[in-house]
Amino acid sequence: MSDATEAAGLTTGAVARRLGVSPTTLRSWDRRYGLGPTERSQGRHRRWSPQDVATVEEMCRLATAGAPPAEAARVARLRYGEGTSSRPAPAGSSGSPPSAPPLRDDARRGGAGGGLPLGDVRQECRGLARAAVRLDTPELESRLLHAVGEHGLTTAWEEVMVPTLRAVGRKWESSGDRYVEVEHLLSWQISTALRRAPLVLPRAAEPVGSEPVVLACAPGEQHSLPLEALDAVLDELGVPTRMLGAAVPVEALLACVRRTGPAAVVLWAQTRSAASAPLARHVADLQWGPAGARRGPFVLPAGPGWDRRGAGGFPRCASLREAVRTLRGLYGTDGAVRGPAERG
Repeated sequence: MSDATEAAGLTTGAVARRLGVSPTTLRSWDRRYGLGPTERSQGRHRRWSPQDVATVEEMCRLATAGAPPAEAARVARLRYGEGTSSRPAPAGSSGSPPSAPPLRDDARRGGAGGGLPLGDVRQECRGLARAAVRLDTPELESRLLHAVGEHGLTTAWEEVMVPTLRAVGRKWESSGDRYVEVEHLLSWQISTALRRAPLVLPRAAEPVGSEPVVLACAPGEQHSLPLEALDAVLDELGVPTRMLGAAVPVEALLACVRRTGPAAVVLWAQTRSAASAPLARHVADLQWGPAGARRGPFVLPAGPGWDRRGAGGFPRCASLREAVRTLRGLYGTDGAVRGPAERG
């Protein structure tokens, strides 16, 4: 803030814009937690001093990190001189120094999560949800990369990213057109974190094999994020991939398979309407190589769109972990692709 602005103080509206919350939320925090402006200008308008702003910013930071709002507010008031404020402590406050809020990554039941229906999830999910609702891109980037570095890609995806995405999706469905921007921003940041994973994770020293795994969404399927997670984990393990992404046309998929001679083809379908057992069989029937030694790809339907009937007898995977285990098992210790008998 400039010297003149600092001397005059900020209005509640200005602080709200700075934090990315509504003025009503700030007034609610003032009533509940005593985090409000201490100065009054002429005309009885209340102004936020630099200390007031720093206190509420600290409260937001702690809440985004996963601390319950009331606990975050008490710690923020302690750190920024609660005793020097002229306003009274909020109701129920003893005035004694609180302990720092636990920011552990273990699972807890309940707890706030930016108004999203999270349920019984890891602590990181609540912090991630708050950052998403506030559209706080830097905080999302930091928290997602921290989760990947702390837990690895598979656990970060299954226990941090997916529960938060599902909560945003449920909120979106129950709120009409609201929260669309939250879902889009969170999805984009998760996609970005998956691509940046090599920056925080060690990669395999040597490739597992030379024959790649082709990853493709079924024709018309736009939900490619789970496939991006699989691509990131396989890359970390040294399994070569060819990622085709969303809504791959049939001819483009077949051309890629013929040109690359993959060890496997993963067909992702989020919905039953996108899953196609005839397409899976057609891909599996493709063959290449010299006469007498021709072979085709292992086809793995993936995603909730493939039910038992729709998969047409092909093996299915129920999780990222299971898909990785299946695909990595295609390669022998020498990097060669195992035949059906060798896979067991």
